[in-house]
Order: sequence, then C-alpha cells, then structure tokens
Amino acid sequence: MNQFLAPGLSSPLFERLEALRAAIKTAGLDGFLVPMADEYQNEHVPASAQRVAYLTAFTGSAAFVIVMLDRAVFFTDSRYTLQAAVQVPSTLYTLLDVAKTTPTEWLEENATAQMKIGFDPTLHTAKQIERMEVVLLKHNASLSPTDQNLVDTIWADRPAAPCAPIVTHEIAYAGKGSAAKRGELAEKLEEKGLAAAIITDPSSIAWLLNIRGGDVPLVPLPLSRAILRADATVEWFVDSRKCSPELDMYLGENIVRNEETAFAAALKQLGETQSPVLVDPDEASYSVVSLLREAGAVIERGEDPCVMPRACKNQTELEGMRSAHRRDGAALVKLMAWFDQEAPGGKLTELEVEEKLGAFRAESELSRGPSFDTIAGAGANGAIVHYRATPETNAKIRPGSFLLLDSGGHYLDGTTDVTRTLPVGEVSQEMKERYTLVLKGLIALASVRFPEGTAGADIDVLARQYLWAEGLDYGHGTGHGVGSYLCVHEGPQAISRRSDTPLRPGMVLSNEPGYYKARHYGIRLENLQFVIEQFDLSNAERKILGFETLTLAPFDRRAILKEQLTVAERDWLDAYHIRVCKALRPQLDEATISWLKEATATL
Repeated sequence: MNQFLAPGLSSPLFERLEALRAAIKTAGLDGFLVPMADEYQNEHVPASAQRVAYLTAFTGSAAFVIVMLDRAVFFTDSRYTLQAAVQVPSTLYTLLDVAKTTPTEWLEENATAQMKIGFDPTLHTAKQIERMEVVLLKHNASLSPTDQNLVDTIWADRPAAPCAPIVTHEIAYAGKGSAAKRGELAEKLEEKGLAAAIITDPSSIAWLLNIRGGDVPLVPLPLSRAILRADATVEWFVDSRKCSPELDMYLGENIVRNEETAFAAALKQLGETQSPVLVDPDEASYSVVSLLREAGAVIERGEDPCVMPRACKNQTELEGMRSAHRRDGAALVKLMAWFDQEAPGGKLTELEVEEKLGAFRAESELSRGPSFDTIAGAGANGAIVHYRATPETNAKIRPGSFLLLDSGGHYLDGTTDVTRTLPVGEVSQEMKERYTLVLKGLIALASVRFPEGTAGADIDVLARQYLWAEGLDYGHGTGHGVGSYLCVHEGPQAISRRSDTPLRPGMVLSNEPGYYKARHYGIRLENLQFVIEQFDLSNAERKILGFETLTLAPFDRRAILKEQLTVAERDWLDAYHIRVCKALRPQLDEATISWLKEATATL
C-alpha cells in the first residue's frame, strides 16, 4: 500500500494537513495555495517540489490544492480524476475536476470579506495570480505572498534540490549553434526597442544554449534562469556545481555564467537602469515580475522569444525525429511480437510489459531513457487515462481484454510518444466498434489539409466526430506539442478545444484520440506528426498545410471492423502499414519480420 494512503484521523496525511493549517493560522492567513509546480513552472517537478504529493499522496503531474482552516480542496483534470479518487483521501479533501470548477472559480464562489489567502510567489505565474486577485477583489478578499513556502516549514525530511551535471547538445542534433540562435532573437529584441528578455523556462534555456541536463524527472533539463541581451549576450544563472570547465569553453565568452542566487540582483539592476525588458507572464513567476516592477524596470509583456523557434523544428531536428521514430518503432514492434506470444496465457503483467519495452528501447546507443512514465493499463486500468502501474496495482493481462500501452523514449536526436491498444484474444463487438471509431478519428486528423493560420482548436473536432456521432467522447485534448530531445509535452502548439495557436511548418504534435469506459477498458491510439506545407495543389489560392506522420508502428487489425472504414480510410491504413513494414524491416530479425508482415498485411 502507498505509504500515504491511510486516510484516518491519525494518518500522516491528516497530521500534515493539520500542521499546515497551524502554520497558516500562525501566519495570520485564512488559507494557502499549493500548486503542482516548482520555481520554473515545469510539468514534471523534482522530488524537492513534490508538495502536493507530500500533502495528499497524489502522484500525477497535474493538481492544485487549496487548504483553508476549515476545509481543503483538491483539483485535477480528466486525465487524473480516477487516479485521484484512489490516492487522495476524500475524508480530508474535496476532489474537483477543473473542467467543471477551476481554483479561481472556487475562490470566487467561496471568498468572504477580509479573507486573506497566502501563496508562494515563486510557484505561480504572474498571470495566474492576477486572475485570482481580480475575483477576490470583488469580495474584498486578497492574496498575500509569503516569504517562505508554508508546506516547506512543516516538511522535515524534504529532499534536496536536484544538482545533475549539465552536458552539451551537439549541433549535429540541434541543427543550429547557440550563437546563431542568440543572434536571431537579439535582432528581434533590438527591433522592438528592448534591452533584454527574461528567460525563466528551462526548456527555452536548454534550447537556446544547446545544453541538456538531468534535474527534472523524465526531461533532460538543467534548472536555471537567463537574461538574453539585445547584443546577443546571455547572463546565465545556474548552480555552478552542475557545470564543468569544458562546458564553459563550449559556451564561449558571450555567455556569462553566474550563481543562480545572483538572479534577483540582476533583475534589480535592470530596474535601476529602467531598462525595457520582455517578460512572459505565462512563464515567469509572480516573484520575478514583482521584483522587476518594484525595481522600476519597464516591462513589456510578451511570449518567451525562444518558444516559437523551439516549436518549429529545423530540418536537422526533423530528420533526427524521423530517425528516432524508426528506432523507436523497431523497439515497439519487438515488444508487440513478444506480447502476442506471451499475453494469451493470461500470466503476463503490466510491469513485465513496461520492463520489456524499456529493454528493447535501451538497445539503441542513442537512447536516453523514457520520455515519460509508461502507461501500461490492462482491462479496467486502461480507463484511467494516465495510469501508472505499481507493484500494488500491477494487474495480469487477461484474454478478452485490451492493454492500453502509452510510452515514449528520449534519444539524442529526438523524442517519441506512441500509444497502441492491444487486444488479447477475442475482444467484444463493442470494444472493436469503439476501437474503430477512435482509429477513424486518428486517420481523419492525420489526413486533413488546412489553410495557414488554422489553430488546433479548429481541427480538434475531426478526431472526435465519429465518437460524437455515437454519443461518445474523451476528456483530454487530442494533441500536444513535442520537443526535440526536450519535454514530451511542449507548447504553445496543441490540438484541443482551447488552443488558439496557429499551426506552423515544423511543429511536432501528437494525434491521440481515445475512449474510456470507466471500470471496464480504455482505448487510445497515438501517432506523432509534424506540420508540413502542401506543394501539390496547383490551384490553391492560399498556403495550405498538412501533416507528415512520424510514428512507425502497426495498428492491431484484429480490433478493427474494416466494414466500418471508408475506402479512403482503408487506403490510408494500408499505405501506412506498407510504410511501417518497409522502414522497420532492416532493424529486425527474421522471426519479428515475419510477425510484422502479418501485422501490416492489407485489409
């Protein structure tokens, strides 16, 4: 059993919650905000920043907690609602889905006059706090930044902050040197009359300086901050213990390295000189923006200048992604062939599948580990969107069931993310019908052509249309951006009902519709694809874009009702399977090739 799960009044979770309430009361506050975040706004946070897990036992990556003196509320999204219901004690926390009630909306509904809610200004973006301040002001209530995180004051055995070595990311994989990147961005700053840009996203810094690290679980990031000047120099603020003389030589004299503790002083100096600086309010913490404002800096709010060039991969990065997916596809096909042999016996477990897939991926010398925790959900566990098998939950894979297998790998030349739903033996007609509906949605999104300026929100419906027609849907977005040996979840691009970022050539996104029948089974099918310009339309009056599929792995034909596919859909699937077989054969032994030929046979 999870060490945190005993929900009784004498449990560690109860004691921690009560200790936090005592700290809130001592601070003269009525409540305290606890986000699933670190000082850098990473999706995956290091152990030292796992404050939500410490308080609630929740192990997912998306959550927000509000602790009041008389109640506590836990928020997550549809990916984690089932998981939260198991892990988070309902005797201590009211569980809410952010699709129905956000933390800001809850504060607006529950605030009272003179109420004062504390928060750690390093863990919230400026925009997050500003939204909350607006609604609280209506009730004459307020937010109050604290000098120290109140959870940390009660967390006696809090892990140390990460300190992993920083390594170079060679131009053979990056495609462009740091000097060229800095020069292009500096020109744009100068054009706008800006002296500098404050870079607080570690992914942006890793991309800009062509470096990688290991501070963040499952993401090759060094935690640091930077100031990019209009003369193309960078002041980099990072723990010197992570660095080496070789790294300094690689970076060159135009990148000045300082201890991270010097960052605040550098911001104050920008204020003293009244320098106009670019700050991204969606990325920079409230503390950074406040410090600049108080110091007198002229703040220009705008997008982190690294975000869009990082999202639009160059040709070297795209070719690296293609190569990584060929290697990754071979590993997955080896797993699928092995699974077909082992699973029908009914003794195979989720963790055995996860371990085997990891071993196949590790055969590549360019492999750098998983890009996220593998989701291997058998039967009912597959309905938990971001399920994570543990020794306590490790289920056997039974005949007549689905295994939802969502996994990915980091390679020096690219990052992968792929989902296949694998039937074991004969599955029900309903399961096949819904698998086919999900597949039709994936094909529709993979095949679409769209005019320049189209956003993810405009095409999200394509993946849902067949499910909607049957009164079905899924709660998560259809696609997220993917980094190049960076974070597997990368913005600003996405395919969802909320994404208004226009899709541009070079952007890599997932295409992952699904269907989840709670307590029964889950289905998700996922390919990565990137945006390309369509040049074969001789009569086009506008620039037209489309997608090229990166992922190379067969869809299980035994779960497809081919009579429910149109001729065009069958043609797409047959062509895709021919491509998969041709691309992967050179990496496989004869037995696996034989399996692959059968798995990719035409419908």
